[in-house]
Amino acid sequence: MQRVDSRPGLIDFGLRRASNVHRQHVLIDQAARVQLNGHRPAVLWLTGLSGSGKSTIANLLERELHALGAHTYLLDGDNLRHGLNRDLGFTDADRVENIRRAGEVAKLLMDAGTVVLCSFISPFRAERHLVRELVGSEEFIEVFIDTPIEECIRRDPKGLYARALAGQISNFTGIDSPYERPENPEIIVQTAEEAPEQTVQRIIHVLKVRNVIP
Repeated sequence: MQRVDSRPGLIDFGLRRASNVHRQHVLIDQAARVQLNGHRPAVLWLTGLSGSGKSTIANLLERELHALGAHTYLLDGDNLRHGLNRDLGFTDADRVENIRRAGEVAKLLMDAGTVVLCSFISPFRAERHLVRELVGSEEFIEVFIDTPIEECIRRDPKGLYARALAGQISNFTGIDSPYERPENPEIIVQTAEEAPEQTVQRIIHVLKVRNVIP
């Protein structure tokens, strides 16, 4: 049992979590949820530079999947930084932890039988590979939003590139922090050549081919 000192903030000794935490068996598993939902779960991981079009495509895709009767949830990098990841900055270490946490949430939602849409810059290959291994290669679909940085700078929907180029933001992906392009993504999207609605239909086709949705 943990004993807390009467003085605020002092603990005599903490729990040894490595030995005290065990998995709890549950009666309803992913297979039961899949049967109830009528479709398989999947994690669609949209990666690309800021301003590449990830969030636009993810939102349109979720709307289309919802219309088709699929159970979905959209995890957006900016939204998670307002809550779960609000304590993280933009150093390399913080970016790694940001994606690790997002991956764990995506895994939980996938276990619930959901088609999870994840919109994250996720600049490092190692972390994207970590999420792929975490959720399983069969369920993980990497979608590379391949938009040239020149186009992203031209769009600059949030004004972030202008601030980064002016030296007002540090560790900004594509400017003074690297982006590692996916080597073998399941889907490549070139938003400079393809309308978002076309992209959505192409992704829907892939989901049907992979028997995620009927």
